[in-house]
Amino acid sequence: MPLVKPSCVRELRARVNIVDVISRSVTLKKAGSRFKGLCPFHQEKSPSFHVNPDMGVYKCFGCGKSGDLITFVRETEGLNFVETVEALGQRFHVPIEYEAGAGPTREERSLRQELFELHEIAAQHYHETFRGDSATGTWMRHYWEEDRRFSAALAEEFKIGAADAEGSGLGAVLLQKKFSEAALRQCGLFFIYDDAAITLRSLRHRFRGRLMIPIRDHQGRVVAFTARQTELTPDSDPAKDAKYVNSPETPIFTKSHLLFNLDRARTEAKPDHPFVMVEGQLDALRAWSVGLTTAVAPQGTSITEGQLALLRRYHHQIECFFDGDSAGQKAALRLLPLALKAGLEVKFLVGEKDGKLDPDLLLMEQGQAGYTALREAALSAMAFACRALVPAGRQAAPEEKTSALAPLFEIIMAAESEVARSEFLKEASTHLGLSLAALGTDFDQHRRRSARRITPAPSEGSPPSGPPAPQSTNVSPEEHLLLICLHFEDFGKPLSIALPHDWIDTTHPAGVLLNRVLAEFEQDAWPGTAELADSDLLETAEEKNLVASLLFDTPQMDDPAKVAEEGLQKLRLRALQPRLRQIELALSQSSPDSHSDAISLLKERSEIQRQLRQPIGLARVV
Repeated sequence: MPLVKPSCVRELRARVNIVDVISRSVTLKKAGSRFKGLCPFHQEKSPSFHVNPDMGVYKCFGCGKSGDLITFVRETEGLNFVETVEALGQRFHVPIEYEAGAGPTREERSLRQELFELHEIAAQHYHETFRGDSATGTWMRHYWEEDRRFSAALAEEFKIGAADAEGSGLGAVLLQKKFSEAALRQCGLFFIYDDAAITLRSLRHRFRGRLMIPIRDHQGRVVAFTARQTELTPDSDPAKDAKYVNSPETPIFTKSHLLFNLDRARTEAKPDHPFVMVEGQLDALRAWSVGLTTAVAPQGTSITEGQLALLRRYHHQIECFFDGDSAGQKAALRLLPLALKAGLEVKFLVGEKDGKLDPDLLLMEQGQAGYTALREAALSAMAFACRALVPAGRQAAPEEKTSALAPLFEIIMAAESEVARSEFLKEASTHLGLSLAALGTDFDQHRRRSARRITPAPSEGSPPSGPPAPQSTNVSPEEHLLLICLHFEDFGKPLSIALPHDWIDTTHPAGVLLNRVLAEFEQDAWPGTAELADSDLLETAEEKNLVASLLFDTPQMDDPAKVAEEGLQKLRLRALQPRLRQIELALSQSSPDSHSDAISLLKERSEIQRQLRQPIGLARVV
């Protein structure tokens, strides 16, 4: 992997606004001179993730993550440094230059970056087949427009594609582009025997005779495909009977982490336009075609916590628009506790009479008006759960009703707030026609039984249970002095003169970094805080995270010199007092025969006491 020129990295940081980078993944709202939103690194309901555009850094006050625009992209996209710089350069049109004077060869590029490029080429190739004059293209366009009743414009917008019975020649295209063997083996578009050499013959196409729907990540990059079975799907296809076939998981595609159409829907979600969860990709495409632009769909699997946490970054509400059959109802019930746990407010769109609903057919026949009518009669989470779980229209035996209440209680327990649980119980009592007191008693008993099932018995010698010990909020003197060096650079040189190396505790990152920074000041080689991220001073991710955290806020110090002196005094006490105690102990135990040793110890004690009395005097140095 070639080295990117430091000047190029500096230009990237100078030209690209960190808010523009982060807002691609996090919905940010302006708060004074800064921005805030829900942290992408941990699950939260109230925003504690802050971005300081003036300093070019971010910090989460919930989980402690911090960094700059390069750190953010590296951590959220799983890229290395060079890949990150290349990705940012491409997105924001900043040319990238390399130390050797030439960009990376295809062999030097990372597998992930190569797979992204490969999938873009594959998507374009399938789309050209769909648009072409071949028999496959003609048949697929007829199927799309006449049978499925989608428009040609929608196919163009989403780059809908087609694969003929032989795979549309994609293997030949990719071989001509000289993609690496690793990329061809791991892209998921071919079946390849492990011991087979990569040739056109050995690339057996996974998708043949199918309608191809590109799957994009939340940043809009093609990472996989969903392939819809058609009459052109050959009998030799090993998945012939499967209506939909997805790409297998690859280094760039984990289906439980993605939602179809989220890259578009996240920019459309607004206070009055929550996400609409549908069951499949074609349902989401139908919704988009009639103007319902916040529709998203899971990738052929049950909804996951990760997917819901991703939605929660952008909006706190979702509406479930599932089929009204038993499968759709079960999917909705599986989603409900996960959504409550993620802090999402959920509503359910159901059929007006018998609950049966076909979202694709309804939207095709009635357009967005059909959705609007259902939305006005949407069921709350508890109303839907009660209707689905508790028998209605007949007198149920107490045991049957109790058994039916158990899954309802499990759903209520998923809510993290006791206030929310209390409100859910009130709502459930109304819908079920049960006493709130009785329902609350049964819920408490259910919760206790659940706690006994999941709480392991304490082992011998284990400490008694109780609230966790509060974490120390003390900040080391080294971190205080490092903060001053970064924000008040004029103090760096005086501190390097006044602070002996052996006073610094280098067993933690702040001490290691302070020692390194002061050495730079002492040698008049300090690059400046603005250039620090591009220098060699920050050697580990922990050090970079620490510096970004310290740079996030400008400290409110009326007298930084006084704060620096206090830090120096703490370090001096920590360094000298242990030796003073040793001397006192040695003198108290000295014998008459050790007169000369006692004199030496007395002199050393006197010198230490003199040093402890002497003012640091940093302000005068400044």
